[in-house]
Amino acid sequence: MAARGESKKVIYAALAGNLAIALTKFVAAAFTGSSAMLSEGVHSLVDTGNGGLLLYGMHRAARPPDRMHPLGHGRELYFWSFIVALLVFALGAGVSFYEGVTHILAPEPISDPKVNYIVLGLSLLFEGASWTVALREFRRTKGRQGWFQAVRTSKDPSVYTVLFEDSAAMLGLLVAFAGILAADLLEMPELDGVASIGISAILGATAVFLARESKGLLLGEPAAPEVQRRVLAIAAEDPAVQRANGILSVHIGPEEIVAGLSIEFEDERTAQEIEACVERVEARLKRELPQITGLFIKPQAAGTWERRRQAIAAAEQAG
Repeated sequence: MAARGESKKVIYAALAGNLAIALTKFVAAAFTGSSAMLSEGVHSLVDTGNGGLLLYGMHRAARPPDRMHPLGHGRELYFWSFIVALLVFALGAGVSFYEGVTHILAPEPISDPKVNYIVLGLSLLFEGASWTVALREFRRTKGRQGWFQAVRTSKDPSVYTVLFEDSAAMLGLLVAFAGILAADLLEMPELDGVASIGISAILGATAVFLARESKGLLLGEPAAPEVQRRVLAIAAEDPAVQRANGILSVHIGPEEIVAGLSIEFEDERTAQEIEACVERVEARLKRELPQITGLFIKPQAAGTWERRRQAIAAAEQAG
């Protein structure tokens, strides 16, 4: 729950900053007629809406299990993260590209570029503050992993989504500044439109990356290897267990894991003893690994589990 609170703090910081920046950029675009500035305003407005969707997704994901969703609603966060990626692509990248092409085909000189420079500088300052908050939280959660590896293995899209959106926003601001400056110095207003297309490319690449990561989470990603090893170790330590063959696990939320265990029990164990063993394993996992919110134990021979494991590995290679 503490981690979820930190994620919300990151989103709130980005939400407040993006809303103020969006309004400022739209005012500047109205005064100067800059296509790049208008694209940046749309970009910040989309980021503001995305922050709201992530908060809504976190709220929906926190609901307890019910009859229609017995494993909980954790994947709602993954669904809304995917919607965020689509909005970045459709609204952010799409509108920026349209504005850029329109401004290239019908260029209009920027009336007062100094206003844009001031707004871009302030936006970069505010965006940098939000980016710093997201970066600090992401570095806290990634541990010793590399940046992209940490994103690929992360099961909480809220933090890295904000981080990547803020990173794209800062790159977009630099591109907008370069385009407006070049258009002003060279007296070529078309370059303002080129900058808008550059912003579109940045947003498009960000959206594709976020959508790919969200798709993996929606389809179901397994628990971290160290979590799987710990679950197997806990099961194997019970006196009624002969061998813990393997585990199938899937994240249904950042801190919610459903796991299925293949276990061989001692042959002389009765049904009552096996039931007591299952209860002991569940109770210990609940104490030591509270993120295991669902556990299913299947008595199974090692050979049967190995054949299943080989079938899964073959399917992965074929895919």
